[in-house]
Amino acid sequence: MRLSDKIRNHSARVAVIGQGYVGLPLAIEFAKVGFPVTGIDLDEEKVAALNKGESYIPDVESRTVRHLIEDGRYRATNDMSVLAESEAIIICVPTPLRKSKDPDISFVMASSNEAKKHLHPGVLVILESTTYPGTTKEVLLPMFEESGLKVGRDFFLAFSPERIDPGNVQFKVKDIPKVVGGITSECSWMAALLYGQIVSRVHEVSSPTVAELAKLYENTFRSVNIALANEFALMCRHLDTSVWEVIDAAATKPFGFMPFSPGPGIGGHCIPIDPIYLSWKLRLTGYEARFIALADDINRSMPRYVTELLIDGLNNRGKCLKGANILVLGVAYKRGVGDVRESPAIDVITEMQRKGAKVCYADPFVPSLAHEGLDVQRVEVNAEVLRKCDAAIILTDHREFDYHTIIQQADLIIDARNATRGMTIPENKVIRL
Repeated sequence: MRLSDKIRNHSARVAVIGQGYVGLPLAIEFAKVGFPVTGIDLDEEKVAALNKGESYIPDVESRTVRHLIEDGRYRATNDMSVLAESEAIIICVPTPLRKSKDPDISFVMASSNEAKKHLHPGVLVILESTTYPGTTKEVLLPMFEESGLKVGRDFFLAFSPERIDPGNVQFKVKDIPKVVGGITSECSWMAALLYGQIVSRVHEVSSPTVAELAKLYENTFRSVNIALANEFALMCRHLDTSVWEVIDAAATKPFGFMPFSPGPGIGGHCIPIDPIYLSWKLRLTGYEARFIALADDINRSMPRYVTELLIDGLNNRGKCLKGANILVLGVAYKRGVGDVRESPAIDVITEMQRKGAKVCYADPFVPSLAHEGLDVQRVEVNAEVLRKCDAAIILTDHREFDYHTIIQQADLIIDARNATRGMTIPENKVIRL
């Protein structure tokens, strides 16, 4: 039976390499519509948890995993040899930055090498990991064709960027259109056919490079506009004006404007990293992406600015940061998740500790914070803890926080997320961006 027929009748065996916040929801979605799915991850603890029906991803319910395992539609393993019997291989592994700000595609390379070992006629390979433009065509294609198989005839290769937004209850995998770009038109068609089984809209583009650039453009757009909002916050501070009121006023325009909010910095796996992948690639061609560099500089300066607001607030109370007890409210990079990757809270905490502050944190989604040598105690937010701190800094606006109690009990609040907007607040108690 041809691969296209197996995809249509959902008998094609799907392997998803990487069972993190991207790979697991994707694997589960394919399993839910009837495909036999294997989730591959080298983390033995993750594999063991999944095979017990325990999900560690908030967007995937444990009962869903258990149901799919019981029905024989999903299993997890760390054995890459299952790729030999898989008819669709989707790579969803991390692509971080090195400390030198160079792309690190070592996880992609390792996964692709495993796929190459088990490459067989009729298999579809799709890369979803965000990477620099040209990776699929210039790196993966030559690697796979070393097997002697011909792309578009013997196997199919495409890129389809992940668009997962962790914690977003409105847009999940099945609700988000997929972009696919194959090495050949046959590759694009086959990848589109596969994704069309789980999403309502698939947009085909002319090449993997277009698809790779589309993903980078999406997050560069966000990075640049967040940087503009952050710089507006700095400018409004100089003009003694509320940046939040300015944004609300501008947002009343029904066309030509999209509101972005300032904050303590940018975090997560995408916005701080993806634009750097693009600028790195362009630098190799002799082109300097100035917008990207400037936006990155502004966004990465915000943790220091938040610390300066704290210092000013303490000074106005006759206190200094050295020796002060500071409570950080939220250390995840965004509301409703427990991910601290690239979180600006890490930089704010590091800066405060460097200046001698005594820091503790509260975050309902982050049970412990062991990040690059940080030693920060986790506490529960209550009236006693709030009264004992010299200042509380809201760095992640989790809905689980009781902001009314925070306002009542804390002596000084630095609100970097405008979480206390609309509340009755005593004068000079809250400092916003």
